[in-house]
Amino acid sequence: MRKIAVIYSGNSSHYRTFNEPKYKQYIDYLIYFPDFMTASLEGVEVLLVPSQLHGNLLLEAKEKISEFADAGGIVVAFGPQPWEWLPHQKWEERETNFWWWREKDAKSGLVLADPSYDLFNYITLADATWHQHGVFWPVEGAQKLITTEDGGAVLYVDKVSTNGTWIITTLDPDYHFGSYFMPATERFLDGFMPWLANGKI
Repeated sequence: MRKIAVIYSGNSSHYRTFNEPKYKQYIDYLIYFPDFMTASLEGVEVLLVPSQLHGNLLLEAKEKISEFADAGGIVVAFGPQPWEWLPHQKWEERETNFWWWREKDAKSGLVLADPSYDLFNYITLADATWHQHGVFWPVEGAQKLITTEDGGAVLYVDKVSTNGTWIITTLDPDYHFGSYFMPATERFLDGFMPWLANGKI
């Protein structure tokens, strides 16, 4: 399995999510965010940056995270976040409709952009469907996995901006699972965490 480190804020949703045994089995290191700048990333292959982090600390950590990626590491970013720390970001804020599923003939507006990608051996589109906060328009050469119908990326993989791999999503499963609501987020993490540890990225 890949060695996975998670930046940990100590808030209640992070505590529940990253200490849940079925996910914790894939996590080698929980790094308390105020200690991140002095923490060693030696041996770490994947750095998971969850949602709901302190924005100023995240921007301070930008260079260290970028250096990790430049050394060939895999960075996972759950959203929403202050996107200025991500490479070549073009973020479009959109109105969030929390109740779309209650509308007549409800349709999420999400599509699989690359159904053959290995992640989808672990999750379905329904597992990645709750609500949206906006979309990315990724750098040319990045691989969109889940998009809106107009092509805005909700989940994509960027292997061109650095020597490493960035897995970037607007989705925030860690927050919702850790806050005890939004059942799809548990299904998402049930597939995403083993894929991150063992799947083809």
